[in-house]
Amino acid sequence: MTAVTRRELLLGTIGACIAPIAPTRASAEPSRTRLILLGTGGGPTPKKAVSAPATLIIANDTPYLIDCGDGVARQWVLAGVSLLKLRHIFITHHHSDHNADYGNLILLAWATGLVSRVDTWGPPPLAKMTKLFLELNAYDIQTRIKDEGRQPLQPLVHPHEFQQGGIVMRDENVTVTSTLVDHPLVSPAFAYRFDTADRSIVISGDTARSERLIALARGADVLVHEAMWLPAIDAILARNPNASSLRKHLVDSHTAVADCGKVAAAAGVKTLVLSHLVPGGDASITDEMWMNAASQHFGGRIVVGKDLMEIP
Repeated sequence: MTAVTRRELLLGTIGACIAPIAPTRASAEPSRTRLILLGTGGGPTPKKAVSAPATLIIANDTPYLIDCGDGVARQWVLAGVSLLKLRHIFITHHHSDHNADYGNLILLAWATGLVSRVDTWGPPPLAKMTKLFLELNAYDIQTRIKDEGRQPLQPLVHPHEFQQGGIVMRDENVTVTSTLVDHPLVSPAFAYRFDTADRSIVISGDTARSERLIALARGADVLVHEAMWLPAIDAILARNPNASSLRKHLVDSHTAVADCGKVAAAAGVKTLVLSHLVPGGDASITDEMWMNAASQHFGGRIVVGKDLMEIP
């Protein structure tokens, strides 16, 4: 894979905003396993410039979705992927910016015409959440079954819970492995590694710098890591009456961008993708600033994630 130069990044090969029509590749080289960033902004509040966290891996034309932030169904469609292909959803942890549209994605795919099984994976209480969501929307579901002749939704959805790291699932396209990461007070919280025939991709989830994540990502082709810009956080917190406790939460639960570079270097990955950016959509934090901070400790390829960007 050809390395991308900083000049290319600054000229917009990777750093430019992506038009919301279809994913744009970070370079022209194709790959059988596709990696598309559906949403790259961290935090639960809706933002004008970026969508909530969601990442799509497509292996042999089968999509594997990691996290379901607000608006994920629309981002999926904007990426040019049919909702009828929905098969697997992986939730890293139960914060609303990662699971707010978990049920909605399934419901909207079904309303689009989905008739295939959907397996979902993540920590408890995933099964209870699934059951309650179907109960919440029972009126709409039953009405559409009667009015539109749709098959029942509940038998299609199969949640799988786990609380420790290890092999999550394996099929003909991919082996998915998880590890516990550090995101207090949310526990358990997981990172995932996807190993396909041609690529290895790791999604950090939300975490402080984690030795377990480094071990999971060892030798991976791509590490998609959450990133936080502390100076901007401090400026925001200066206006918050609970600044000290909120700052402690952020520092204990997330990774400053310079430390993302340290994690990538320690794991020996080829490409570091910065995503789940906090604060997300802040125009005062340029791509060069994100890259300069991460490149202090990592000499490999660095990509500043944008919504609907495809990483080859």
